[in-house]
Amino acid sequence: MRGLLYGVAPEPQPEPEEDNHLLRGLAHTPMRLEDLPDPGFLLPDWVVTRPRLTGVCGSDAKQVFMDWVNVATPDNPMKGFFSLPQVLGHEVVADVVALGPEAEGLDVGDRVVLNPWLSCRPRGVDPICPACEAGDLSLCWSFGVGPIAPGIHTGTSKDASGGYAQLMPAHETQLFKVPAEVPDELAVFADPFAVSLHSVTRNPPVPGGKVMVYGAGALGTCATAILRALYPDVEVLVVARFDAQAALARKLGATVIGHEPALRVIEEAASWSGGVLQPSDGLPMAYPGEIDVVYDTIGKQETFEVGARVLKARGTLVKAGVHGPTFWEDTPLYFKELSLVGSNAFGVEEVDGVRHHGIQHYLDLVREGRVDLTGMLTHTFVLDDWRDAFTALATQDRSAAIKVAFDQRRS
Repeated sequence: MRGLLYGVAPEPQPEPEEDNHLLRGLAHTPMRLEDLPDPGFLLPDWVVTRPRLTGVCGSDAKQVFMDWVNVATPDNPMKGFFSLPQVLGHEVVADVVALGPEAEGLDVGDRVVLNPWLSCRPRGVDPICPACEAGDLSLCWSFGVGPIAPGIHTGTSKDASGGYAQLMPAHETQLFKVPAEVPDELAVFADPFAVSLHSVTRNPPVPGGKVMVYGAGALGTCATAILRALYPDVEVLVVARFDAQAALARKLGATVIGHEPALRVIEEAASWSGGVLQPSDGLPMAYPGEIDVVYDTIGKQETFEVGARVLKARGTLVKAGVHGPTFWEDTPLYFKELSLVGSNAFGVEEVDGVRHHGIQHYLDLVREGRVDLTGMLTHTFVLDDWRDAFTALATQDRSAAIKVAFDQRRS
């Protein structure tokens, strides 16, 4: 099969003419389109799928752009949960093409979406760990255990290759059948939607309250859609960087403000919510503030500092975005007795009193017409044009890209 292999010698590329650190990283990224062995059944209850549409996750993009390099630390505790080389891609809509001898619940030809977590059951661990028993698949104890190479999810293990290829292995429990009425172009959002569903439902807004969604990419857009669908009495403010993102957030029913400068973001958020700004030699702080929860889908120094300043006392700052280690002025954290909460992907979630896997909730909500993310998929490319795909993400100011995907149906 043909696939994009990450962790190999980079192809020589000319330096970009414009001053864009993402494009500079892309020119040197250690990824190539190569001929690779077709995947087999990693264990007897695994299957092989043929990807139809694979979204480019923000974590994939950071890896390809090498946007982690300047924040890498020698004591990163996650190093043992990844293995190279690897085929990225975990936001996958696919067709089942082959069944392992012990695989159950699937048929060849089924159209499915991927739950990427390489937790206990995909790894053949028995008995499963307490986290998996509770449905907290992203907190599994076994990401480095078993015959499958270390990796937290598909695309981070050298054995469990991802959707940036013509074929992809998966465990029977990792695949959810897509209803006929849900097109590929909406099914491909199942993973990022589930990520945001986890962050919102585990840290729900106050009834009739006010929340801020920091960022309007895939995670931020999904968070806005979730808040409008599940908590219609809550007012939503979105901080958007690009015009296309802002337009989609408004379409979903949110109030939108720009992302810079930080002073203006704080002033506009306080004005919108009714918070009172206190004078300061630097950035002001809303005290009292009137925003109950900030869902931060970016996870950078400046977003933490702004989010903490606009929250009300004992509000919650949810770190749903992953960028890298950072230092920030956290005085409001203790002064206002804020809760800083990490949100790691998804597992079994509760919606309207019903517990299902987050991906199943998404498929149900789409089928019922309660969530419609039409317009979020802005660009598709074939694997051969992978550099163009990442260039669109590196130049969102002019490409107007929100979600980019590889369309293997065209190859």
